Amino acid sequence: MKRILLFLSIIPIFLYAKINVTVSILPQKYFVKKIAGQEANVEVMVLPGNEPATYEPKPRQLIHLSKSKIYFSIGVPFEKTWIPRFKSINPKLLIINTAKGIKKRDLDSSYSFDRIKTKQKIKSSAKDPHIWLSPVLVKIISLNIANAFIKIDPTHKKIYLTNLKNFYKEIGNIIAYGNTKFKNLKKREFIVFHPAWGYFAEEFHLKQIPIQIEEKSPKISTLTKLIKYAKKENIKTIFVQPEFSKKSANVIAENIHGRVVALNPLEENWTKSMKKAINSFSKVLSNEQNK
Repeated sequence: MKRILLFLSIIPIFLYAKINVTVSILPQKYFVKKIAGQEANVEVMVLPGNEPATYEPKPRQLIHLSKSKIYFSIGVPFEKTWIPRFKSINPKLLIINTAKGIKKRDLDSSYSFDRIKTKQKIKSSAKDPHIWLSPVLVKIISLNIANAFIKIDPTHKKIYLTNLKNFYKEIGNIIAYGNTKFKNLKKREFIVFHPAWGYFAEEFHLKQIPIQIEEKSPKISTLTKLIKYAKKENIKTIFVQPEFSKKSANVIAENIHGRVVALNPLEENWTKSMKKAINSFSKVLSNEQNK
């Protein structure tokens, strides 16, 4: 009798075993959970407060990776070095590029404000990895995730497709919300330290002016021109990310009698984060155009 009870207690574990998944950044965890729900156990590589460009996985993360069935990449810089190593740790690991089908924008390769072109230019063929900050592109990312789960777990195909459909509605609501908030704005330029918001800006017809180009801060002469331009256009807010130094941003803010506002593009709750970003940008731009 005891053996029968033990056997019965083990059955649910096999029936409902979760699929181990590893992703690069926190927003991807949100996407995976939206599509897979309780079917997936998700580990994130880039922990809060770290930069995706220079991150090095911790030993415990590599242990989880060795047990993962899928790794969802997205194109952040550290993947170039580490994904080949991940394959050596776990040869059976299925690498899924969630950026498949997305045409990436070029990273800003020169400092330019309106018609001002500075002498400090950095030649680069690098692409902007911040695709998760575009709601439209998140639809493609989510489809790639759903297709991967269907491939390795076809018995739950209906669940994945239903969840995808529901998430599309959620994304659609974000797009509609952003279009409404930005609809009547005449002022559409904003200054950021790190150029993370390019896709977001393009989607909502805004213009991102980055301080940092290719992980490099501007020369003093360029910084002076940027301050001059900000004063001319009545730009009073500099947006920064928590992971990056605020030194250059603070210099500009002090000189334009403005302020520095932190906005994190790597928050786990993507929907909440996008609403926060939309509200922050629309409020700042609305206030600046009315002064």
